Amino acid sequence: MPEKKSYPPQEKIDLYDKLIASIPEIERKGDTVPYTSLGGNMFTQMNKSGSVGLRLSKAEREKFIEKYSTQLLETYNTVLKEYVCVPDDLLQRTDELKQYLALSLEYAKTLKPKPTTKKK
Repeated sequence: MPEKKSYPPQEKIDLYDKLIASIPEIERKGDTVPYTSLGGNMFTQMNKSGSVGLRLSKAEREKFIEKYSTQLLETYNTVLKEYVCVPDDLLQRTDELKQYLALSLEYAKTLKPKPTTKKK
């Protein structure tokens, strides 16, 4: 019998979507596990348990972790070294979190674009 697929909780997806919609130039991707990317580099993501990660520069990562008493994002038993885990209570405060989403987007703009595998 195939294993039942697990998806993030809908209420977390709704909060993530609200956050992403706060910056119109960002497009939400991923049908079942949401993420954003720019130039082939992901800069936000939600894992199957509903934890949200933001990819930030080293300096911003350190400030975020200290300010919100959080840690690096872990997904599929792997710690993602450039992603901070957004605390659940902060995910509910879009106005406060939006500034970090903007920082994540700006950081993504500094990353080298990855070649696309899609046929044109």
